[in-house]
Amino acid sequence: MLAMLAATIMTSAVWAQTAPAGAAHSDSIVKMRQEEAAARKEYKRKVAEAQKVFNEQKSAAAKERDSAIAAAHAAAGQK
Repeated sequence: MLAMLAATIMTSAVWAQTAPAGAAHSDSIVKMRQEEAAARKEYKRKVAEAQKVFNEQKSAAAKERDSAIAAAHAAAGQK
């Protein structure tokens, strides 16, 4: 009895698996989930790209600020 139960559980887990990742699926719910995942992945990629640009511009602005502060200190005779 226990062996049959274990065999049933093991085969149901294998049976419940769907097509490999990236493969087309005929179930509309599965397709919807795959499209949602693709949309989220693209969104995260775009946000990461924008964050990189932001960080570069922020760094450039900080360098300009530091240069201006250093020039102001130098003009006032301070270090």
